[in-house]
Amino acid sequence: MTTTEKTATANPAATPGYQKALAWLRSGPKRLLIGGQWVDARSGKTFEVIDPSTEQSLTSVAEADSADVDAAVLAARRAFEAPSWSGISPHARTRLLLNIAQAVEENAHELAVLETLDMGAPLAACVARVAQVAEIFRYYAGWPTKIFGTTNPMDASRFQYMLREPMGVCGLINAWNVPLVMAANKIAPALVCGNTAILKPAEQAPLTTLRLAELIEQVGLPPGVLNVVPGYGATAGAAIAAHPDIDKVAFTGSTAVGRQILQASTVNMKKVTLELGGKSPNIVFPDADIDRALAVAVDTFCRNSGQICSAGTRLFVHESLLEQATEQVLRTAATFKVGSPFDAQTKLGPLISQRQMERVLSYVDAGKSQGARLALGGSRVGGVGYFVEPTVFSPVSNAMTIAQEEIFGPVLSIIPFTDEDDAVFKGNDTQYGLAAAVWTRDASRAHRVARALKAGRVWINTYAEGDPVMSFGGYKQSGYGREGGAESIEAYTQTKSVLMRL
Repeated sequence: MTTTEKTATANPAATPGYQKALAWLRSGPKRLLIGGQWVDARSGKTFEVIDPSTEQSLTSVAEADSADVDAAVLAARRAFEAPSWSGISPHARTRLLLNIAQAVEENAHELAVLETLDMGAPLAACVARVAQVAEIFRYYAGWPTKIFGTTNPMDASRFQYMLREPMGVCGLINAWNVPLVMAANKIAPALVCGNTAILKPAEQAPLTTLRLAELIEQVGLPPGVLNVVPGYGATAGAAIAAHPDIDKVAFTGSTAVGRQILQASTVNMKKVTLELGGKSPNIVFPDADIDRALAVAVDTFCRNSGQICSAGTRLFVHESLLEQATEQVLRTAATFKVGSPFDAQTKLGPLISQRQMERVLSYVDAGKSQGARLALGGSRVGGVGYFVEPTVFSPVSNAMTIAQEEIFGPVLSIIPFTDEDDAVFKGNDTQYGLAAAVWTRDASRAHRVARALKAGRVWINTYAEGDPVMSFGGYKQSGYGREGGAESIEAYTQTKSVLMRL
């Protein structure tokens, strides 16, 4: 049996939290959260959530549409203006977020299992995600007492100051690839700043967001402060983007959908934050720690089965390293097991859906047809579940489709470069600018290249490390605005200048 054969050796039932997660799934159809109440969609419609490993239904979820979004916006507006939310002290907001973090940790095993079932990531990765979620809420819990205004110098006859205030009602729309972390990254800063929220999780993977919302409700959040409306992008998502009484939209997803949201936002000039696609360059110079750089390169393009917007899917290596780098990448990637996400040996679980699997495989065909050499993988694994092998093309021209378009699967393009200027030029030669990395022992080169790369996040001698204090967002068509750190506080607040004649 090769490492890329799908196996069923894991026993999910023995996994901590599995029985609790199963009981939750079997407790009945999942509903919308509107105004503090769990309710059916007004249309009565539901949709099935599919386990991408087994292609079996996990549960059904109420399908929100524009009528449900209207109800959620009304509830959020009332909550925003109510003294029970707008009038509470910053210390009370801190306690709420700390209690949410504690609730997440107390239910960590269940949440990790639900995330694994919902979108197919290996369990170990989902356990780490849950810990990250608790850390995000704890980080933002420190902010309520530190959202400062300013006083500004004037002449003796006037007093002028600036207030930093919440945006109001925020529409939060997420993708399916890391749903729990993305929910925390939007909910925490929105609530800390005093906003209310309507969150639409992706229809492909809404379950952990719904379970997180239940835990948040249990810590005593006033009704209507957080509303959750799972549904389809073309209905619920579009209704949020165009709603005239939503003050801000934060969206994570594809660049194509981001453009639609931006256009729809003009109905009332709502503020918009967009975290969109990427085609991130991972640049390895000859003086780098080559073994570590290439090992990390495999991890980053295989992580989450390649379904990461900041994945380093373009590996740039100096032309003198091309043969060595290709050989090492192939050797390492060939050991990465594809299979049950509950198997501790699994590195790659399934893609999210059959549609996504077919999309990824179509890019493999495009790479071959354009003359890139398929050096590893390129096929589906097994007949049940949406599993795809780690796939490596080498060498690749930076002008090829597989090097220019976001594939969102475990597909790596290895691209040679001649010198530092060539590496920077090729790294920037894309419509995207989400993330990048440079590997070198030359500190001057490291900082020169980091400064020259047009990306919202750049790593030096590492890849994909993060922290709640570190902002994230894109240059060019990777979006605008930032999530994370102090920049999230700016994204969810607005300023008001006040001048008083003395």
